Amino acid sequence: MENITKINVHLRVNGFPYKAAVEPRRTLLELLREDLEFTGTKEGCGLGECGTCTVLLDGKPIKSCITLAVQANGKEVTTIEGVELPDGTLHPIQQAFIHHGAVQCGFCTPGMILSAKALLEENLKPTELEVKQAIAGNLCRCTGYQKIVEAILSVIHKGS
Repeated sequence: MENITKINVHLRVNGFPYKAAVEPRRTLLELLREDLEFTGTKEGCGLGECGTCTVLLDGKPIKSCITLAVQANGKEVTTIEGVELPDGTLHPIQQAFIHHGAVQCGFCTPGMILSAKALLEENLKPTELEVKQAIAGNLCRCTGYQKIVEAILSVIHKGS
């Protein structure tokens, strides 16, 4: 059996510091789910095509199934577990998804919410087209996207 050297990775996940020794080939998704137990991040295709594994890396949406854990060294990762507000209430985007019925099976929801969060942090008043472009890398097999787009737009209209 081959002895693989592990690399120390220091990162912040949802505002808290973590250190892990990882094999260079391990993905950020594996580190988050298996080692750090942030199981809200899901694996869909494992190829970076579906967006189910989307997390924020220094505020930008990335596909954690094709991002190596070592690429997160020294960076801030936000998972769905870190989206709620400091007082423990749901983020306005999460509330909007519930209110508009933008959740059915829920498998794509964490990635959709994180993509929407990144968009709204960069652009306070995106157009419907910009919302659609922001979630274009996230596939949903249940809702048909319209309710998801409506939920995101509703947050904009509330001024949140």
